[in-house]
Amino acid sequence: MDVTDKDFEEKVIEGSKEKLILVDFWAEWCVPCNILSPVLEKVIDRYGDKVILTKMNVDKNPETSNKFAISAIPAVKLFKDGKEVRQFVGVVPEETIRQLIDKNL
Repeated sequence: MDVTDKDFEEKVIEGSKEKLILVDFWAEWCVPCNILSPVLEKVIDRYGDKVILTKMNVDKNPETSNKFAISAIPAVKLFKDGKEVRQFVGVVPEETIRQLIDKNL
């Protein structure tokens, strides 16, 4: 699911009060983003409907990117109960992503 500056509050902040939401801040020109994306999708698929993966294009959504001080991409943030609870920057192994999610389920 893609999110934008206009619907970030509703889809991510409010949505994270029901389920964990992982937000992938990325850009089309970002090679590491394109490497990480299928890894995130693979990991999220294992959790069924317990975790939702959203993607935010930083070039098209500067307001939210600035609000969360995104200075390097890919930047991934995990939201729970309306707040950011964890984050990482760059390409990381599947196991690291699973651990991040497991600690917050």
